[in-house]
Amino acid sequence: MIEVGFLTHTGGLLGFHITGHAGGAAGTDIVCAAVSSAAYLVANTVTEVMGAVPRELTAEEGDMLLRLSPEDVPKCRTVLLGLRLHLTGLEEQYPEDIRVSYMEI
Repeated sequence: MIEVGFLTHTGGLLGFHITGHAGGAAGTDIVCAAVSSAAYLVANTVTEVMGAVPRELTAEEGDMLLRLSPEDVPKCRTVLLGLRLHLTGLEEQYPEDIRVSYMEI
């Protein structure tokens, strides 16, 4: 099961923490591939394209965390909302493989 926790503060998205695997064979699971690709796209976009300097950014096998600094939240809002839309759509399609939740920090 892939667990996606969107980090929130007073309703705004500050980032995300994604852990786990969908359970398919390594390299063949479309849900894992879709989640990983979307998460890396967002992390690279906010850091390399938009110039955000995250408070935390880690990426390891089965674990990715991106937490933005408060000053970067407004400019990165749309990208994070897009990720949320994408991942909640995957959750609707594959409820046994991905769970989206929210963590107030």
